[in-house]
Amino acid sequence: MDQEFNQSESANIAPAPKSKYNKLLLGVLVASLAGNGYLLVTKNKVTEQNTFLINENTNVNAAKDTLQNQYDAALARLDDLTGKNAALDQMVKDKDGELSKLKSEIKSLLGKKNASIADLKKAQSLIGTLRSKVKTYEERIAELEKANTTLTSENSNLAKANDSVSGEAAKLKKLGSVLHISNIKMEPINLKHNGEKEVETTKAKHVDLLRIVFDIDENKIVESGTNEIFVVITDPEGKLLSNAAYGSGVSTDADGNSLNYTVVKRVNLEKAQKMTNVSVDWKQDSNYKKGSYAIAFYNAGYKIGSGNVILK
Repeated sequence: MDQEFNQSESANIAPAPKSKYNKLLLGVLVASLAGNGYLLVTKNKVTEQNTFLINENTNVNAAKDTLQNQYDAALARLDDLTGKNAALDQMVKDKDGELSKLKSEIKSLLGKKNASIADLKKAQSLIGTLRSKVKTYEERIAELEKANTTLTSENSNLAKANDSVSGEAAKLKKLGSVLHISNIKMEPINLKHNGEKEVETTKAKHVDLLRIVFDIDENKIVESGTNEIFVVITDPEGKLLSNAAYGSGVSTDADGNSLNYTVVKRVNLEKAQKMTNVSVDWKQDSNYKKGSYAIAFYNAGYKIGSGNVILK
């Protein structure tokens, strides 16, 4: 009977629900994970702290080296600029100047054996100021060089303009000093009694020489001294009358071209003085042809007069 009762009671006791068991197990796992997570986070924080300290210790030296390189580069650039500008060089050399104080403070900070992060940050700031000033000087010098280049170009253009003006002035002076002749006369001369008597004629067969007479007008520009007037005579057929034995030759005109002349007349001029009845003779061995003879006058390469004479 007892056995029956126990079996009956056992049958009436319900087993524990699985959901409660699962919750309990989950709670234990969560607690376990939370504990492990805490330990992991704590370990990571310690690692991060150790890494920061290591980087901090390493960066002090690295940063110091970097700053020193930046400072040296800034000084090198500054030295290069002072070599180009005397005023800037004097500013840098001035012991009481702002640049000298700035350089001295940077040098002191970087020279510390156990420089702190604060020291390096201050040095970095000062180097930034120095580099900014160097850049300002560089820009200023660039502006001055540009202005100087512009001024040089302007001076060059002005010099060219002056040269042009001087050239034009010289050209005008040269043109102004060219002689001018007037009252041109051509006289065919017949020589009689062995040249003791001269008779003007128009008969070609009687002409022994051609005499050209003219005046040289007053010129206030030409300097006193010897001047040359080249006479070019062409016969009725347009051929140049020429004989080297009688003074014919070759000169150049104002354009640089060859100028073949019959005879040259050299005159001794006085500045601003007129010369009258200047004469030049041309005598040839052959007979003169009938027709019109053209005569042209040149001085300093420019044609200054012309005329003609007709022989019958």
